[in-house]
Amino acid sequence: MKSEVKLKKPPWLKKRLPSGETLQKVHKLLRDCRLHTVCQEAHCPNLGECFSQGTATFLIMGDRCTRNCDFCAIRHDPPLPLDEGEPEKVSKAVEELGLRYAVITSVTRDDLPDGGADHFSKTIRAIRAGSPGTSIEVLIPDFQGS
Repeated sequence: MKSEVKLKKPPWLKKRLPSGETLQKVHKLLRDCRLHTVCQEAHCPNLGECFSQGTATFLIMGDRCTRNCDFCAIRHDPPLPLDEGEPEKVSKAVEELGLRYAVITSVTRDDLPDGGADHFSKTIRAIRAGSPGTSIEVLIPDFQGS
């Protein structure tokens, strides 16, 4: 049996996993506020990099999607009731992290009559009230084509 020559990997291929105080602060804040991020729920490989820079893409309306798309890693199960305090929790997190730019997305909630549009609106208003200088980007579901 021939022995194979082991090739050395190029330095750009290896990347250290981020760590540090900011990463831990983001994890703690999300846990304490019982908030979800698409980073966590979709198992994003860049989560540590984003969290260590004090950023996250908030996932509102729970961690369970009413759809089961093949390309998505987000949990597919019957959804839990909306957390009516979630808009204020997201606003608190945006303020505590000092975000100048907040990204808000959601699971798809086909079980809600408005698909969650009102919850998006409440979340945006809460962020505006707590952090008026923060730019907000929302990545919305299709609201069943409505």
